[in-house]
Amino acid sequence: MSDQAQGLRNLILHQSRQQGRQQPQPQQERATRIMTVTSGKGGVGKSNFTLNFALALQKRGYKVLVFDADIGLANIDVLMGVSAKYNLYHLLKKEKTIWEIIQKGYNDLQFIAGGSGFHDLLRLTEDQLNDFAEQVQKLNGTVDFILFDTGAGLSKETLKFILAAEETIVVTTPEPTSITDAYAIIKMVNSMNEPVQFRLVVNRVVDWKEGKQTAEKISMVARQFLQLDIPTLGYVQDDAHVSKAVKKQIPFMVEYPNCSASQSLGRLVDDFIAKQSPGEQHGGAVKGFMSKMLKYLRY
Repeated sequence: MSDQAQGLRNLILHQSRQQGRQQPQPQQERATRIMTVTSGKGGVGKSNFTLNFALALQKRGYKVLVFDADIGLANIDVLMGVSAKYNLYHLLKKEKTIWEIIQKGYNDLQFIAGGSGFHDLLRLTEDQLNDFAEQVQKLNGTVDFILFDTGAGLSKETLKFILAAEETIVVTTPEPTSITDAYAIIKMVNSMNEPVQFRLVVNRVVDWKEGKQTAEKISMVARQFLQLDIPTLGYVQDDAHVSKAVKKQIPFMVEYPNCSASQSLGRLVDDFIAKQSPGEQHGGAVKGFMSKMLKYLRY
């Protein structure tokens, strides 16, 4: 009897492998939320923050998908030491479905590698754009958060993602050039007259005081000249363990869970979760995002 049961299990397993990755079923209670992560300049730790922010959310019971939307320097897979077998290119060429290009990294974190696909995304025909939108919309309800890690600086590609998303995290450091560039990207997006909600993250701070002072500089100027309120999401402490983790190609939240950077990021995530409104709904987030994205891609 046990042999028959084992044989049946083997048959089912074989069939599922033959069919490829099965489509997750959206859950009614799960409301997908879309956020972009950007920075005014490179080298501020934006992608590393995105990756570890996602892992911290996942550790707290949320289902997260990271979408590497950095056209020039896509590196989410590199930070995890994972070789992405498929990426956005395979989806656009209709060689793979949205489910088949989703890869898994540390702690089974789901991610989609951009690769060369984003260059093709900007040259799609109307029918191809609609097919792409239809595929991405299938993600709605299957995860709690979709994090788009965009390129640094305000390229036309990055701008499209920021304008289409519900909210954008701007990562900066206490360095004057980083502060200036962070404000510049906020100012440019604000000039487009689109309702983008910004949140500030100050990375590589000596302590909370330095982080608070840095965030207040940007917030004060934004209020004075843009009449824009920029809330602070939090600060991540400067920590030698972060660069060690990067060299090992292991997220610092995984390799050094008790280091100061992990602890400060953990507090940031806890505060982020605590401030979410229980009644806030994002059920149509993916559809709304894709509708805006298609509008901007057509121009």
